Amino acid sequence: MSTSSKKNNKYQIAVVPGDGIGQEVMEATLSVLDGLDLDFDYVFGEAGDECLEKNGVPLPEETLDIIRNADACLFGAAGESAANVIVKIRQEMKMFANLRPVKSYPNTKSLFSGVDFMIVRENTEGMYIADEEEYTPEGAIAKRIITRAAEERIIRYAFEYAKENNKGKVTAVHKANVLKKSDGLFKEIFYEVAKEYPEIETEDFYVDATAMYLITNPQSFEVIVTTNLFGDILSDEGAGVVGGLGLLPSANIGEEGALFEPVHGSAPDIAGQKKANPTAMLLSAVMMLRYIGENEAADKLDAAILKVLTEGKVLTGDLGGNANTFEMADAIKENL
Repeated sequence: MSTSSKKNNKYQIAVVPGDGIGQEVMEATLSVLDGLDLDFDYVFGEAGDECLEKNGVPLPEETLDIIRNADACLFGAAGESAANVIVKIRQEMKMFANLRPVKSYPNTKSLFSGVDFMIVRENTEGMYIADEEEYTPEGAIAKRIITRAAEERIIRYAFEYAKENNKGKVTAVHKANVLKKSDGLFKEIFYEVAKEYPEIETEDFYVDATAMYLITNPQSFEVIVTTNLFGDILSDEGAGVVGGLGLLPSANIGEEGALFEPVHGSAPDIAGQKKANPTAMLLSAVMMLRYIGENEAADKLDAAILKVLTEGKVLTGDLGGNANTFEMADAIKENL
């Protein structure tokens, strides 16, 4: 994973809680981070549905400036305005790589043990480009943009990630049998880049077959690299395999900054009830700590999360426990 250029022990962190449970899991996470021996200067920004209602825009320029000027950004969740918030941030900040680790933990209703792979998702094009919808008298048209430059960049990033993290295999996921030009190009580039990494095993699957393999043999994957929409869908399926969206963190990495967020959304049905599982947000913070080079602190937080999950005494309702968001966070903080 790319790392911050920060050289000292003081960091400016942009904090954007967003909507719904994003606000609760963010508060819980900041409380846990306070237990680490690090000097964080938090700068808060607004974004999301509540921001839209209050300010007339879901993502103020001021918030973008806060993210631009920070060493990293922690983001909670966005509601209905997500496409105009998180997607825009990724595009504005050129955060081309979306990393979503899928890992099985104890006491989490994971369907399998021993699952541990990374989905490396292209973040800037595909079906998620800003002008994808066009209405016609007959219906609507969605444009899918696949460029050599963007796909070669994300594929090379996946191989570099595998190399740096002792992963022995990279799997390309596509639909080249139907999307012959766009995904055909993706597959072609994948094997071109793979020649530069002869020590790493390669394979490619159609996205529908991959969806089946995630249910039947998820332990076989180490690094998956794919396009924007496919990566989004498969990571949610991966969350289901290992126990739910409350367990999946993510990182958005680019040349101009990085943003870390849980994969789950704003969950308005449970917002404000302290029911949300803070694990995904806390694991996103672990990824942030590694990004800024604070690996010892990342190891401490990661180990504390694992200990609380393994003991199974203080878990939120989605994991079969009766603790609330902040009780689980406090238990993790106590184990730092």
